[in-house]
Amino acid sequence: MAELKILGIGVLSWMVFLPVLGMIIVLALPKSQTKAIKYIAAGFMVLLMFISVYMLANYDSSKAGVNSLEGLQFVEKVTWIDVDFPAAMIGKIHIEYFLGADGLSFPMVLLTALIGFVGAVASFSIKKNEKGYYAMYLFLITGMMGTFVALDFFLFFVFWEIMLFPMYFLIGIWGGERRLYAAIKFFLYTLFGSVFMLIVMIALFFSSKDPQTGLHTFNLITLMNPQTFPPESFFGVLGNTWRLLAFAGLFIGFAIKVPVFPFHTWLPDAHVEAPTAISVILAGVLLKLGTYGLIRISFPIFPDAARYFMYPMAILAAINIIYGALCAMAQKDFKKLIAYSSISHMGYVLLGMASLTTIGMNGAIFQMFNHGTITAVMFLMVGVIYDRAHTRGLYDFGGLANKMPKYFAVTMIAFFASIGLPGLSAFISESFIFLGGFNNEIIRIVTIVSATGIILNAAYILWTVQRVFLGELPTKWDGLNDISVRELISSVPLIVIIIALGIYPSLFINLMSNSVTQLISFIMK
Repeated sequence: MAELKILGIGVLSWMVFLPVLGMIIVLALPKSQTKAIKYIAAGFMVLLMFISVYMLANYDSSKAGVNSLEGLQFVEKVTWIDVDFPAAMIGKIHIEYFLGADGLSFPMVLLTALIGFVGAVASFSIKKNEKGYYAMYLFLITGMMGTFVALDFFLFFVFWEIMLFPMYFLIGIWGGERRLYAAIKFFLYTLFGSVFMLIVMIALFFSSKDPQTGLHTFNLITLMNPQTFPPESFFGVLGNTWRLLAFAGLFIGFAIKVPVFPFHTWLPDAHVEAPTAISVILAGVLLKLGTYGLIRISFPIFPDAARYFMYPMAILAAINIIYGALCAMAQKDFKKLIAYSSISHMGYVLLGMASLTTIGMNGAIFQMFNHGTITAVMFLMVGVIYDRAHTRGLYDFGGLANKMPKYFAVTMIAFFASIGLPGLSAFISESFIFLGGFNNEIIRIVTIVSATGIILNAAYILWTVQRVFLGELPTKWDGLNDISVRELISSVPLIVIIIALGIYPSLFINLMSNSVTQLISFIMK
């Protein structure tokens, strides 16, 4: 159980609450100081990246133990709420400020820091109420980062709900023409899923009894221990109906965020109406919170239910992959096409998880990271052309390759990475997912069907290239300028990562492989 501090404060607390410090400074500045507000917000994201690199340098990838403290690193654990209700059936409520990282969460911490910086630089194009925008943006980063490192279910739920507030306003105030509709839809869908999560969280609390203290608990590590649930409790007997219902409830809550069909309809609206930087955050990080919740909470607490629902999850993954790709092919709006492609690619993540194999789960987590970087670049490139032409219509262009060669080069790398071209990062993660799915006889046929999504993915990407970049450019776009230095600063680091992980994926896989192996062993035992 490693501990790492900066100025006497745990490094994970810095990662979670440093953006809040930036938010306070931004709110203290006069709204007329727009340049200072922008650079302070971006500066705090740079600091967050430096701390994440410091953590990476001190991360021990040989440690593993998803269901034990010994496998966690950078742990911070103190009592947060400790109240005794002797006259009530609740008894004593003991909630901890419990943070930690392992091979399941640390890759997502790195991703959040990276995409947070990229989004801050991309936000420089915001020209309306910058003070409020950057305050909400920094608060959103805190909510996402906290969710990835919280190891107390109550604390996890708090951070999960915190994300709703800033995202609602970031879409509803700074979005497009239908921004209020998209913001309300996002809020209601996520809140609907949170209700299921809350019910299961309360049921887990009352069913549990910490073997060491004898108290009800929200501690996620303790809840992974089957001995935590007495035989007479809701979840005391493996495979009983209550455990299956609880898993299904959590799955709905997390599936909405992924999003999994049929809970996906909020995503295209949110992406289309959100500012470019918020689309980057939404696709790059926010969607991963759903799959992370399944890996961190649902699978290890209810391993019997994970095995029971293996086949239905694989079916939903196949639907996501194929349906999302077909919807992407039908789009005329550049941004909406990428939104539906995200639905398709998150289906690959769910398929790898449903395989319940070590290689499939490694591929799923790797795909979560790769999708975050690749889709972030794609949304950035949509923002580049929209800022210049004020349209995202796929039939409005043609011949942009000659007019904007740098823009074309960056976009092509992201596009071909999305297809899964060998030498780029997504090829490795998708290969691992299909290997894992094919290795599981129960979902082998579903995996074969899902593989057709690769063809559909290539079809809509190449069709987009043909419509936007090839052919003859209409004369009305003669004044378009190529990608700027600021836009390159936000996109080139992601391109470098996409290429580096495509050539040498062990840089990333080694961070998580031991934790994933331990998780699968725990689920399948």
